[in-house]
Amino acid sequence: MVLDPENIKLHFDSTAKHYDTQRRQLIPCFDDFYGTALKLTDISNNPVRVLDLGAGTGLFSEMIAKKHPGISLTLIDLSEEMLGIARQRLQYFTNISYIAGDYLNQPIEGIYDIVGSSLSIHHLSATEKEQLFAKIYALLNPGGIFINADQVLGPDSQMDAFYKREWKETINKSGLSYDELEQVNQRTSLDKMSTLDEQLGWLKRAGFLSVDVVYKSYSFTVMCGKKAQ
Repeated sequence: MVLDPENIKLHFDSTAKHYDTQRRQLIPCFDDFYGTALKLTDISNNPVRVLDLGAGTGLFSEMIAKKHPGISLTLIDLSEEMLGIARQRLQYFTNISYIAGDYLNQPIEGIYDIVGSSLSIHHLSATEKEQLFAKIYALLNPGGIFINADQVLGPDSQMDAFYKREWKETINKSGLSYDELEQVNQRTSLDKMSTLDEQLGWLKRAGFLSVDVVYKSYSFTVMCGKKAQ
């Protein structure tokens, strides 16, 4: 199945206003998940330029901007509505730029010390993920790091069913309304998750070194790779 950017754009445009209010309910491990991804940004000594792929409402970008004052931060996302919220969130920070577009197929200018992404790349097919990882490698400075906080498939169908069952049981008790849970189901229908092992292999094939899994809770995973000095 190929990526349908327009379908994804329309969905996230329509849910943008309420997207952030559900984050902690939909990500039971929110603090550890994002906190680990954020700590990894320290591996890049004195980062100057950071690219956030599928930046959405700017949640992860804001965390990075607060941790590394004065950095140059570029956010790219399909949804202009999402980026509109990101602009409001980051209005008091300087050196922030925004790109409304498809990060897989659209040329991206510049070289970066950090390329990060949170809960976005799982919307790509297996082939597209592998293509993207190669593209990210080319966008990094020597010694730069790619940080991907995302969801993965279980290693087999039984484990994947376990991941999904545990997550659904948790969010069903989270206080979300019936309509909100229906929106979540619509959103997950856009998912094209790949296994962790597959993605680690694609990162290595793209040229990344020190490929690692730094955090994992069921499907929620923080993986990373470095470009050689």
